[in-house]
Amino acid sequence: MSHTIVILGASGDLTSRKLIPALYSLYRKGRLPEKTQVLGFSRTAYSHEAWRDKLTASTQEFVGDEFESDSWQAFAQHIFYQPGDIENAEDFDKLVVTLAKIEDSPACTRVYYLSTAPRFYEPAVTRLAAAGLASEAEGPRRVVIEKPFGTDGATAHRLNEAVHRAFDEHQVYRIDHYLGKETVQNLMVLRFANAIFEPVWNRNYIDHVQITVAEEVLVGRRGGYYDSAGVLRDMFQNHLLQLLMITAMEAPVRYEADLVRDEKVKVLRAIRALSEDELCQSSVRGQYRGYLDEPGVAADSRTPTFAATRLWIDNWRWQGVPFYLRSGKGMSCRTTQIVIQFVAPPHSLFGNKNKHAQFVDANRLVIQIQPAEGIQLHFESKVPDGGMRLRMSELDFRFAQDASGRLPDAYQPLLCDALAGEASLFARSDEVELAWDVIDPFLASWAAEDSPNIETYEPGGWGPECSTRWMRDQGRQWFDTCPVLK
Repeated sequence: MSHTIVILGASGDLTSRKLIPALYSLYRKGRLPEKTQVLGFSRTAYSHEAWRDKLTASTQEFVGDEFESDSWQAFAQHIFYQPGDIENAEDFDKLVVTLAKIEDSPACTRVYYLSTAPRFYEPAVTRLAAAGLASEAEGPRRVVIEKPFGTDGATAHRLNEAVHRAFDEHQVYRIDHYLGKETVQNLMVLRFANAIFEPVWNRNYIDHVQITVAEEVLVGRRGGYYDSAGVLRDMFQNHLLQLLMITAMEAPVRYEADLVRDEKVKVLRAIRALSEDELCQSSVRGQYRGYLDEPGVAADSRTPTFAATRLWIDNWRWQGVPFYLRSGKGMSCRTTQIVIQFVAPPHSLFGNKNKHAQFVDANRLVIQIQPAEGIQLHFESKVPDGGMRLRMSELDFRFAQDASGRLPDAYQPLLCDALAGEASLFARSDEVELAWDVIDPFLASWAAEDSPNIETYEPGGWGPECSTRWMRDQGRQWFDTCPVLK
């Protein structure tokens, strides 16, 4: 059976920077289904050849040393283009004609990828359905929708309703590229394919969990978008909560899409609802110095570029264990990591009674999502030839050491799964809306006129000083360490 990927909004940056390089890499590895063709749909007037020529240069840039002229030329013959406007119904009728020309059978599996601005999601699915392109009467039809999925719970619910008027839920693939990263997928394997972690993966042995997404870059040219979104909408509702769900979920009965997503949804349902006072005590925020001078940012903007929140999961496994979520722009480095901070030993044999002893730190498991992907375990060991003095030692595992080549970009496995109809790594409608239920109260609290002022922080550090004080007041400290794996 042949497969077709229709990219709506194909002239945009995501297509040239991520989607086409990922599809080409899959083709080169022999992992694309046979007879897979790509059809771009956008307002820019390209011919088939003109679009292929444009993509040649961009794909070579983003694929780098793995670009091979011969394999690209072979792949490019499966790339086509149809000019069209998402808001013009007649252009979708033309799309029907073009698809009939390039597909060898009406039973072709077809994936529509919405690589558009979010405001076009609803008209895109509406036009696809009106043109008969959503019907599965002849073959599988799926739609992939990028984030952000709504700007709050209400808009996400309305968008879900619009999508469901055009497509059934089993046809809808809401994508978060973090879920395609090797380490994120391996976190499930780490937990559920190894007996050594399960006995300690609970409130009896874990003091707290930190999930950090630090970005070294500033807002830059994205000021117009970012000032209306802020760090909670940009990073927390999607990336950070996805990482939290996979860290905290129970093992599904089988590795099947709905069973996996059922367990993730249970985590969201168990997150404690906070009162207004608790919301204030459970979060801090900041704005880097110079943000107000960025293009597109309002001169009096109160949009946070840094935030840290504390969440509680009220179930048997995690009762009493705080989950700290943190993200910011202008940080000291680029890193995404999950830190499992274990409790200290109940009794220290090497404490103050031994004059040669140092403070015994608790064990720590650092799961690094990027830039290098891997896992590091921190444990105490004896200093060689140093009496009974202790030091923190590490055991490292790097995915790159086991990979025969460069690790795949996150979009590669996600695109493969969308073509195959495997939805485990994609968000379900209830999951998206429940995630907004967690974030909306923080947004409302921060928007109140009497909310605390935003603390300014200097770019190049770990956010505002109030974040450090906040953790210290709870008897804890942030793992402020740039990537532990290089």
